[in-house]
Amino acid sequence: MKVLLLKDPKDKDSGPDPYTEELGSYNLEATLIPVLSFEFTSLDSLFEKLSHPECYGGLVFTSPRALEAIKICLKEKSKKEAWSKSLKQMWNIKPTYVVGKATASLVEEIGLVPQGEMAGNAEKLAEYICSREKPNSSALLFPCGALKREVLPTVLREKGIPLESLTVYQTAQHPDLQESLSSYFSQQGIPASIVFFSPSGVKFCLQHIQKLSGDLINQVKFAAIGPSTAKALRDAGVAVSCTAGSPTAQDLAAAIHTALQPPNCSL
Repeated sequence: MKVLLLKDPKDKDSGPDPYTEELGSYNLEATLIPVLSFEFTSLDSLFEKLSHPECYGGLVFTSPRALEAIKICLKEKSKKEAWSKSLKQMWNIKPTYVVGKATASLVEEIGLVPQGEMAGNAEKLAEYICSREKPNSSALLFPCGALKREVLPTVLREKGIPLESLTVYQTAQHPDLQESLSSYFSQQGIPASIVFFSPSGVKFCLQHIQKLSGDLINQVKFAAIGPSTAKALRDAGVAVSCTAGSPTAQDLAAAIHTALQPPNCSL
């Protein structure tokens, strides 16, 4: 059976994509279609803030893209030297809070130690941060996207924990999205399952998919990587067949495998 994953492929340099591999272990044929493109912004401002760890209580990352922004900064020789020489060590005295394993691994790549990766979503990470931070302490620096959800900032604000947000990337529809979807459906047909990885993906893809699927759309099992994406699908009137228990390839593949079992099939 075929599964359509609405996400970017993993960087080729870091090996096979874990989602296609994990689904393959269940004999599911997965195809990746990039949905989003990103434009990085305020990079000078970002590094200026990173240059003053003494002003902050720690870091918060809820997106791999925010780490990509930092990695772009560190491509500049002088900034990379400053980071390696002192800034990295100064930040490592403070907590670096993250959502999910993908973001955690990128945090490790820049030499920091992630905390809270098992939280799995912004709501649970906010609870984790609140259990560890004191009200009215130094602000946590939160590099984020323009479309960030307000859940985490709202919870921290209600608990009196300061958070300084900085928008470091803008999200847009991938320029090849419509063509890629049309090509997939004409060549591969209607997949057994379609997986969404963000509310933005729902916004940019769903109408195209509904048009391409026609009357056969009721045969498709729609899956979501997490609760916010599942909510976006339901708000759009789509029945969600499964949501990953945590945003990992293993949990997603297991959820899809279960959702695709015939009715009354004993697992």
